[in-house]
Amino acid sequence: MANKRIDASALDLKEVNVAINRVSKTVKGGRIMRFTSLMIVGDGNGHVGYGLGKAAEVPEAMRKAIEDAKKNMIEVSMSGNTIPHEITGVFGAGKVLLKPAPEGTGVIAGGAVRAVMEMAGIKNIRTKCLRSNNVTNVVKATFEGLKALRTAEEVARIRGLTVEELKN
Repeated sequence: MANKRIDASALDLKEVNVAINRVSKTVKGGRIMRFTSLMIVGDGNGHVGYGLGKAAEVPEAMRKAIEDAKKNMIEVSMSGNTIPHEITGVFGAGKVLLKPAPEGTGVIAGGAVRAVMEMAGIKNIRTKCLRSNNVTNVVKATFEGLKALRTAEEVARIRGLTVEELKN
């Protein structure tokens, strides 16, 4: 699937703050404090993005992160209100297992992954962070997993078959 740019201005986006960190740079005169913010934006209908922002004040860092998130939007392949198949997303040391769940299960996920799933509009899913618990790497690993999802229709179209032929 080609990474086509999603026009964020056409979507009704909600945003959620996942993490704020105080970071410092040591210079000759002492330490310079800054804040980083990790934000997730999504329309609750299959479109989601994440962004990192860094600034001297928290609100400015959040604003920058939201702008970055709108540039990094992806479309999630969904089957009903869950994902089409099980997948593992890996980014750096972060590894996240995403499993589809039947209706009524809800979102079984930790803080960072839960925010991504809720913003994407996924209502039933089971997830597990398998390696790193670093929030940034967990979010990026979740996005790698969501990007790699394919519905049966998409696979059939790529292979030039019908869905019935694919099942046989």
